[in-house]
Amino acid sequence: MSSVALPTALPSRRAWVTDLPVLLVAAVWGASYLAAKGITTTHTVIAVLVLRFAVVLPVLAVAGWRRLRALSAAQWRGAGLLGLVLSGIFLLETYGVVYTSATNAGLIISLTMIFTPLAEAAVTRTRPPRTFLAAAGLSVTGVVLLTQGGGFTSPSAGDLLMLLAALARTVHVLAMARIRSVRDADSLSLTTVQLGSAVMVFAVLAAVPGTGPAPWTVAAGFGAAEWAGLIFLSVFCTLFAFFVQMWSVRRTSPSRVSLLLGTEPLWAAAVGISLGGERLGVLGVLGAVLVLAGTAWGRRSAEVRP
Repeated sequence: MSSVALPTALPSRRAWVTDLPVLLVAAVWGASYLAAKGITTTHTVIAVLVLRFAVVLPVLAVAGWRRLRALSAAQWRGAGLLGLVLSGIFLLETYGVVYTSATNAGLIISLTMIFTPLAEAAVTRTRPPRTFLAAAGLSVTGVVLLTQGGGFTSPSAGDLLMLLAALARTVHVLAMARIRSVRDADSLSLTTVQLGSAVMVFAVLAAVPGTGPAPWTVAAGFGAAEWAGLIFLSVFCTLFAFFVQMWSVRRTSPSRVSLLLGTEPLWAAAVGISLGGERLGVLGVLGAVLVLAGTAWGRRSAEVRP
């Protein structure tokens, strides 16, 4: 019996070896909202962004130096443009999480999985399937309920910023698909240039009077907890996550990776509630369920679309 069962057990074991690191990436991304909230205030957003990416950028540059030099001028321009969009995403997300809960942030940003196929359909002038439109409606209804807490109120500024961040992520995905020069670019080099462009934007903003204290001033005021949060965001949520994605896509299908990374909002809610002491309320819980159900249904509808 063991000789018959062994061939089927090995593929399953190999699948878990690949799946577990990707699932860990989804977990650390889910936890990133609470971590960012813990080390960031309304006055230190830009400084924290400079510190977060300045820590990992030299590592990426050294690791991919040869491939960076091989990029063409058009690829540098395309990656730089994507980096400008990326800087907007991080600004919206970080300011957003300051003004809303980590749970709301993680769940609202998951709407990117709904917005992207809708935007792609609009660009290509194709009609999405009715099941996908129904899933999108379910998700949007969930977000409305999620932002209400104990009663019907206007969404917070943070909720709206996270919604804009989801739209900005959609623009970023579509731009990556439509900028021809970056389609065949090395993934490590493309990410390095994008992060470099984003850091330049943050550094320029940090130098503008009235945008908050300088990054080194903020760093000097960090205690052990703040440094732990910054290292978590830099090393695990950026460096580790990027390399795991590169490693996993070569060993499994992009759809499987996307499915596992799609659990990010679940982790955001779990971390926010268990560690951050956040509460959703009855309407919030119902909204969270609808968001998760809608994004999962929408992802399946988009995958089976002819």
